[in-house]
Amino acid sequence: MTSTHETPARVGVFGLLGSGNLGNDGSLEAVLGYLRTEHPEAVVDALCGGPEVVSARYRIPATRLHWYRGEYRTASRAGAIAAKGLGKLVDAVRTAAWVRRHDVVIVPGMGVLEATLPLRPWGFPYALFLLCASGRLFGTRVALVGVGADAISDRPTRALVRWSARLATYRSYRDALSRDAMRAMGVRTARDQVYPDLAFALPTPRPSTPSASPGQVCVGVMAFHGGNDDRARADEIHRRYLDGTTRFVRALVEDGRPVRLLTGDECDAPVVAAILDAVDSPLVTAAEAASLADLMTEMAAADTVVATRYHNLICALKVGTPTLALSYAAKSDALMDRMGLAAYCHPAREVDAERLLEHFRDLEKRSAELRRTLAERNETATRQLAHQFTELTTALFPAANHAHAHAMRETP
Repeated sequence: MTSTHETPARVGVFGLLGSGNLGNDGSLEAVLGYLRTEHPEAVVDALCGGPEVVSARYRIPATRLHWYRGEYRTASRAGAIAAKGLGKLVDAVRTAAWVRRHDVVIVPGMGVLEATLPLRPWGFPYALFLLCASGRLFGTRVALVGVGADAISDRPTRALVRWSARLATYRSYRDALSRDAMRAMGVRTARDQVYPDLAFALPTPRPSTPSASPGQVCVGVMAFHGGNDDRARADEIHRRYLDGTTRFVRALVEDGRPVRLLTGDECDAPVVAAILDAVDSPLVTAAEAASLADLMTEMAAADTVVATRYHNLICALKVGTPTLALSYAAKSDALMDRMGLAAYCHPAREVDAERLLEHFRDLEKRSAELRRTLAERNETATRQLAHQFTELTTALFPAANHAHAHAMRETP
């Protein structure tokens, strides 16, 4: 506990938070839980994508990440292009001023060092670089906690990501793949640790009376258009993904199985609408989840889950439901391997409904065995994340760590 003569630590959280992505917000929730438990005296605020949502949901002050509100819209007119350019200069000043007011800034999880989805270098990679450079300039400790990374081919994006990582005070990753990718991009990672994704630290919903229909399958969908290097064929990839997923859902319905469609981001809603329209059956319904806790509640009541988004997979695995991944990136494969389900990955770029159905039926045959495996792996993840938070306190809150050690010495 902080003594009366100590100033409470000023802690900022940073990222595309409150912008509609449930996984990002789940990572924030996990870090806020850690801060409120281990550092209740800390004064916390956010620089984020959706400040109104973050302030209302998590009850912390929040500032908009970008000065220009159209940052993530494509600019075609001269006025919009000029506004974006001006915004880059204004954001440099705004970010530096915000960082300077803090002792610590935490970037909670998220794939901030990867480009597995379409990404422009002067969007979030530039914002992250401004954060880390400002931290180094003003002596503010910047921590990239449990983040995702992957090899990046685009040179400007790769340079910004590499320098952001180098300038950070602390780095940990959500899988070994991420650490290896940063090492390959020229970042010294000898002291960097790998821990389970931060979402595994969230509370697991308490069991309740199952509301799902017997045999229900949760299908988590995604507005999937390929990665950063797939822009030229993004529409083709999306059509193939949607067609294969729709055929799979239709096959389940023909077998009499109720299907519950789930999303992980606001942008996934059109995919749900397209499947509902194509498979006109009362057996297919859609859930409106506002958080990872909502997703976990849905998935805990299902017999099986088939999902695409990374954090949809995490929710299913965390509640111990046998899960099949429509994998769109190596991070999904790594997650399934960590949780003992490496055999149940199907490529999102090439969804073959017949092969997917065979895979699915094999998963269900091994359901009891896989539930035991998931229970064991979840216990391990809980222990590892407890160690992660202890390490984080040592790295970011030396005064609190010193006070704790002093109190232990004085205990009779």
